[in-house]
Amino acid sequence: MTKTHFEPRNPDYADLIRDSYNNTGFGKTLGAELTVIEPGYVEMELPFRPELSQHHGFFQGGVIGALADYVGGYATYTLIEENDSILTVEYKINMMAPGAGKKLIGKGTVLRAGRRVTIARMDVYALQNDNSEVHIAAAQGTFMRMENKPDVAATIAKIQKTRIEN
Repeated sequence: MTKTHFEPRNPDYADLIRDSYNNTGFGKTLGAELTVIEPGYVEMELPFRPELSQHHGFFQGGVIGALADYVGGYATYTLIEENDSILTVEYKINMMAPGAGKKLIGKGTVLRAGRRVTIARMDVYALQNDNSEVHIAAAQGTFMRMENKPDVAATIAKIQKTRIEN
């Protein structure tokens, strides 16, 4: 999928996204890493761990869905104001192959950035031992901008950084 060019409204969007993800309970539990953060586009990688598997030893479907939700939400997050945040309204995911591989790679791309609602495309790939990528899931999500409701986790991280600097 081709990345689209967007202008961010917040020059510190990448730091805000890292703070948001790194300070959420589920983000810490999931253990994915933000690898690419650009206006309208985010990638994350999630190494395989047995506790993320299902009964056949593949990545569990909910883990794949969570990664898709994260990359779509954070791709949307790159385009909002500093004091705003994002909530997922809905997403639909198609599992196209088993989540078999050494890691998952999630790619989120904003398709349309509206004033209040944004539509994103999310794709999840399983990285194989030969480093080839198998496209295992395709999703589309709707994300709502929460105007003047900053991300609590990102705000806490910002306060902590300010205390350390002072």
